[in-house]
Amino acid sequence: MSEVISGSCHCGRTTYTAGPFLTPVSHCHCVTCRKTHAAPFASTARVSRNLFSWTSSLNHKRTYESSPGKFRHFCGNCGAHLMAEWPLEDTVILRVATLDGMPQKHTSRHIWCSHDLEWLDYASVDERYPELP
Repeated sequence: MSEVISGSCHCGRTTYTAGPFLTPVSHCHCVTCRKTHAAPFASTARVSRNLFSWTSSLNHKRTYESSPGKFRHFCGNCGAHLMAEWPLEDTVILRVATLDGMPQKHTSRHIWCSHDLEWLDYASVDERYPELP
């Protein structure tokens, strides 16, 4: 039996389940991901479209076409981005940070680093804290 993962937005009004990751977790640094997530990168993984389903009422789900043919789905109440897709593809792009737990095994990679922010330099971080100092 394949692993079933679940996820939700920040307010919990928009939820989903999905099958296992088909790709490594990708930390995407492209300008579009940075702007739509208001973050230096967005962490994603592809899952099979036929193993993805919305499990809550779709009253709060909103959709935005961020580039021709690519649709980003998010909660209209809290704004959390949950999934993106090109409708004709067999996979969808899951926003990994919205998972309620992390799958057992995964690998990761950074993509679109050519769009990276100049100040995003982990090697020069002088202070690191597991939580707030």
